[in-house]
Amino acid sequence: MVQRAPGQVLSRSGHLAAVLGSPVVHSLSPALHNAAYRALRLESWRYCAHEVRESALVDFVSGLGPEWAGLSLTMPLKEVAFRVADEVSPLAREVGAVNTLVRLPGDGWAAHNTDVHGVEQALAGAGLTTIGEAVVLGSGATARSVLAALARLGARRVTFAVRDLARPETLAHAEQAGVEALVRPLSEVARLAAATPLVVSTLPGGAGERVADDLAAAVPPGSWPGTAAGGGPVLLDVVYAGWPTPLARTFSDRGSVVVSGFEMLLHQAGAQVELMTGLEPPLEVMRAAGLAELARR
Repeated sequence: MVQRAPGQVLSRSGHLAAVLGSPVVHSLSPALHNAAYRALRLESWRYCAHEVRESALVDFVSGLGPEWAGLSLTMPLKEVAFRVADEVSPLAREVGAVNTLVRLPGDGWAAHNTDVHGVEQALAGAGLTTIGEAVVLGSGATARSVLAALARLGARRVTFAVRDLARPETLAHAEQAGVEALVRPLSEVARLAAATPLVVSTLPGGAGERVADDLAAAVPPGSWPGTAAGGGPVLLDVVYAGWPTPLARTFSDRGSVVVSGFEMLLHQAGAQVELMTGLEPPLEVMRAAGLAELARR
């Protein structure tokens, strides 16, 4: 399921874990992980959330005691996390993004990336197990994880739609993965989406809403230009809060199959549970807990 650092032996002594990021109050990770601990009968394990900015990550991690088993990392910590890692999995190093830190035996932290697995499983749930090309909105750390997943699914060309300039490290990763990378402005999303089988949005909520407005003005509800009703690209929007997002509604109104970022979150969290505990994650229990928390909100 996930790539572990060479020679790593999973810690079984820790009993605390958390998600770190800024903002982090919206995170569903505590609901998912704590549900997994209950199902796995890890009664002494607890998972919480901490607001941590980039500048504070090193001090925060260095202050954690031996009872800490692992950390989930969200924006904006996926790149700065390399500073606190004693070991780095091949996949995290390849992608240049870390979303998981696991306590090593004795001391230290191993860095992993489970976002790639999350993207692959989310797309598989929509029937996409192979893909030739795609459009990715954004070019940051999450976009690189998406790119790695697309490369594994056979993609040979990916177009990055960005507001300004594409991140050079993301374009370099595409070259290393053997994927042709094109860069276009976000203002061309309507044209790009109509000509591709898959669009993946890694944009935060506000930016995604602006793209949705532009798309709604360019393509009337019904079906995508040149396609039959129910045609058009599949959309994976990595945002899961406030679902359906404006972008998801806009694509759905035009006949697209839409995949929620919750699916990516669920599968990457399941991989984290396995890394931190050494036990198989109870995905359906985690799914039910996450959906219940979303409904409560």
